[in-house]
Amino acid sequence: MNFQTELETLIRARYPILYILSSEEMRVQDLVVDIARKRQKKVFEWSYSTGIVPAGTSIQSQKHRNAATKDPLMALDQVIEQVEPAIFIFKDFHPFLTKNNFAITRKLKEIALHLKNSFKTILLVSPVLEIPAELEKEITLLNHPLPSRDDLSALLDKIIADVKQFHQVKIDLDDTGRERLLQAALGLTLGEAENVFAKIIVQDERLSAEDVNEVFAEKQQIIRKSGLLEYYATDENFANVGGLGVLKEWLAKRAVAFTNEARSFGLPFPKGILMLGVQGCGKSLCAKAVSNLWQLPLLRFDMGRMFGSLVGSSEENVRRAIAVAESVAPAILWVDEIDKAFAGSQGSGATDGGTTARVFGTFLTWLSEKTAPVFVVATANDISQLPPELLRKGRLDEIFFVDLPSPDERKDIFRIHVTKRGRDAAKFDLAALAGGSSEFSGAEIEESINSALYDAFYARQELTTELVQVALAQTVPLAKTMDEQISRLRSWAEGRARNASVPRDAQKTGAVRRMEL
Repeated sequence: MNFQTELETLIRARYPILYILSSEEMRVQDLVVDIARKRQKKVFEWSYSTGIVPAGTSIQSQKHRNAATKDPLMALDQVIEQVEPAIFIFKDFHPFLTKNNFAITRKLKEIALHLKNSFKTILLVSPVLEIPAELEKEITLLNHPLPSRDDLSALLDKIIADVKQFHQVKIDLDDTGRERLLQAALGLTLGEAENVFAKIIVQDERLSAEDVNEVFAEKQQIIRKSGLLEYYATDENFANVGGLGVLKEWLAKRAVAFTNEARSFGLPFPKGILMLGVQGCGKSLCAKAVSNLWQLPLLRFDMGRMFGSLVGSSEENVRRAIAVAESVAPAILWVDEIDKAFAGSQGSGATDGGTTARVFGTFLTWLSEKTAPVFVVATANDISQLPPELLRKGRLDEIFFVDLPSPDERKDIFRIHVTKRGRDAAKFDLAALAGGSSEFSGAEIEESINSALYDAFYARQELTTELVQVALAQTVPLAKTMDEQISRLRSWAEGRARNASVPRDAQKTGAVRRMEL
């Protein structure tokens, strides 16, 4: 059942008070006017600045103004006095439903009983949910969905038709480009989408698929205003990630999974992945590169921001952060070092009154039940801190183990970092460097090149293989100091996680006969 059908059904069933959670008053009002026309009812709207006026009355018009009904109690009296079938839209009524407004709460409760025997309905339209306990049984809550792809497509057609008169504006959109632009705009309100399309046209005098970054910038505004998530703008791509071929292939196959064509084919949205492994081996780098590969905004979920001082505020913060992520979907939600975020959730009752456990429960429930196209990329270093509930199939699509790079992967990593620093990788003995960096992580390889660059700059000479080898010899890799932890991590991952670098078949080895010598 779509939203309009559900709303019409509730009006016909004489539900007295409907609370519609939405920032798009005009879209809701247009739906209500359409329903009222079919049901032969009048529509009135109320706001604190105008009082009760017929729906659609211009803000400049004084003809239908009734100053007395600006007062909420007077406006509710007007609802009772109305004899003919009608729908009353009360805009931003939530400040009058707080704890101290006893008179309005009581008045609404009495009106609810009256409306059940009439052909009148009250709609409270607000972007903020505020329902007092006294009215919980009288009010029915509805969430107004954001514009669908078809809604945005119709808006784009209208804007293109409007700018045809301006010959200098070039519309460069084929079917693929149009799909990319609409895909990027999903999660915006119609007003926000209209603004960003207009901004692109005014700024560049053209509209093309290359303008998706402008659409992401509009989503960045929404995220900034929430204060709970961080919009992570990144230029990283998988060309800067050495090795991890299995992980790259898995992600590349799902790059088109958010398109309309994928929905028609019957593909579900991918849910997410957990990247588990040794520190400094590219887990966070991969999270950033996915954003560029899939052309989706990357949102960083900082669990530290979620924990508030008030009881219950932490869970509410998580719910709000999730709501923001879903409002700009399709998007990628990056939860970095999830093992640290939820460490101690098992004994949370004794340490923090159960706050961590409740926050973790809220997040897990969302992972299981989410329908919005939000792809979760979680990274972790320590499996002992991971609650077992997180690893259950169904919450995430796959668990990848990111091990220390192999010799071939180390050669690739050296080539990438040498090239990034403006040097010709062909002039370096990459095989020798890979051989001299056994058990080095990608981050340690990068740091060895940086160290060699400092030495070269100080000595007023060019970077060479020998200088990098000296830097490598002076570095003790983390794998040696944390040998036991890494061995335990590898042992746990065997059979439980998918190796990010080696295909499953290649991991299988024949049974080894054990002998005593």
